[in-house]
Amino acid sequence: MTNLNTINIQKPNQPRTYAFIDSQNLNLGIESLGWKLDFKRFRVYLKEKYKVSTAYLFIGYVTANQNLYSFLQKAGYVLIFKPTLPDRDGEVKGNVDADLVLQAMIDFPKYDQAIIVSSDGDFYSLVKYLYERKKLCFVMSPYVKTCSVLLKKSAKEKIIFMDNLRHKLEFNQGINEKAPLKDKT
Repeated sequence: MTNLNTINIQKPNQPRTYAFIDSQNLNLGIESLGWKLDFKRFRVYLKEKYKVSTAYLFIGYVTANQNLYSFLQKAGYVLIFKPTLPDRDGEVKGNVDADLVLQAMIDFPKYDQAIIVSSDGDFYSLVKYLYERKKLCFVMSPYVKTCSVLLKKSAKEKIIFMDNLRHKLEFNQGINEKAPLKDKT
């Protein structure tokens, strides 16, 4: 199996595009729409449609999820782990916001465009900064109704919503075992 991280997809005059993905926000946002995201198809979609060469997936680390992490890495994501802790209600949390912002700034000189995948208003300042420096490709929000007003304000016209991508990116047990179809949009 080919690891998408090792494929050089950049053409000489093509901008270097990185994606910074808030996995929990993405997953919960898509689930609120009543479907499950196929992360393998999503990575192919980002690569083919937007020429994303590096896709960071920020995720809380849970020891029991080793198979998931291996799958995501084989699908082409660079995983950035955050230690998880139980909150007051005993629910496991791993807030990745600061890690995502930090990585976007560490890599700032390495990319020409950034895609931020989240609906979280905590990314307002990052999105505003990228927009002002003409490095924001766009914000990709899972769901228009749950997207932060602050995020919409900072992204301005550079925001898209995933509501209408269900037919391309939904996980269907058995069907998605095959290689994803090439995106023609």
